[in-house]
Amino acid sequence: MGAITDVQGIRVGHAGKTGDGWMTGVTVVLPPPGTVGSVDVAGGGPATHETDALDPTTLVSTVDAVVLTGGSAYGLASAGGAQQWCEENGRGFAVPGGVVPIVPAAAIFDLGRGGNFSARPTADMGYAATAAAAAQPEGHDVGRGNVGAGTGAVIARTYKGGVGTASVTLENGVVVGALAVVNALGLPVVAPGNPEPSARSVVPPHEPPNLASSAREPGSRGPTLDARFRGPDSPSPDESPGLNTTLVVVATNAVLDVAECKRTASAAQAGIARALNPSHTLADGDVVFCLATGAIPLDRSSDTARQVSLITLQSAAADVVRLAILDGVQSAETVIAPAGEYGAFGRPVR
Repeated sequence: MGAITDVQGIRVGHAGKTGDGWMTGVTVVLPPPGTVGSVDVAGGGPATHETDALDPTTLVSTVDAVVLTGGSAYGLASAGGAQQWCEENGRGFAVPGGVVPIVPAAAIFDLGRGGNFSARPTADMGYAATAAAAAQPEGHDVGRGNVGAGTGAVIARTYKGGVGTASVTLENGVVVGALAVVNALGLPVVAPGNPEPSARSVVPPHEPPNLASSAREPGSRGPTLDARFRGPDSPSPDESPGLNTTLVVVATNAVLDVAECKRTASAAQAGIARALNPSHTLADGDVVFCLATGAIPLDRSSDTARQVSLITLQSAAADVVRLAILDGVQSAETVIAPAGEYGAFGRPVR
């Protein structure tokens, strides 16, 4: 399915920690200098940093790094580490005396999943993930599943979530890639009788899982939610549903301005809705960033040509987001943690 690093110049780094109360991490998407970016926030419970700076009406148009982190709002401290790395390497908005790196960030909720509520990403972890991204070669493979910000991710409060990625190349040479951290309230939209979350198994949305009727004793095995996928065990009705998020970075080598990046990020939110049901709820902090490296100009010879070019690109963005999310679910591996056992969706618990 490709990877976000199929977009030339894009690199991805992970840092994470498990054991001794830890089950969390950071993923950094490091674009080439001069990359234009924006963001769309659709979830009702986001934890974000510097997203206002990406509005098309603001001063700055470029992005130096995007940080996806665990730790909820506490984990946003990891953006400081990415910012430090960028400053040390001369990346940022030029001001008298130096640079100010533009490093937006968004977080998932994974607090306490490793057993220690205070074990959350720090600036050091953000720095490590950024340095790891910078050390990667051009077009490198991207770690998937239980890595980086996906270390503590779960879906439907019971299955293991994780990091996924995908890409597509259009006829005009434009590459659109996506990276997703899947920590969603909803379940993957898959075909009845084929719970494996692959591109071939996707069908139109099913009914949302019945969250109110779910029940599971702490430490029980075989977690599930909706009756279509559920065994006898399911999550506690006392567990708050408002602890969920799918974070996405879409990247393209096309020439886009900030407003076009904003519209592309908005269009790409459709990919979340196609892959997960429910999505964009009050209990989700769904965020999509869009980065444009500006290597390939779109056809803007007429208003119609411009519209067709942008619609084609934005449709592809939604498609690769869907695939990246399903890849993240499929790549996740079962974890036994103090907070419970999180099985791999669609695969039996041993």
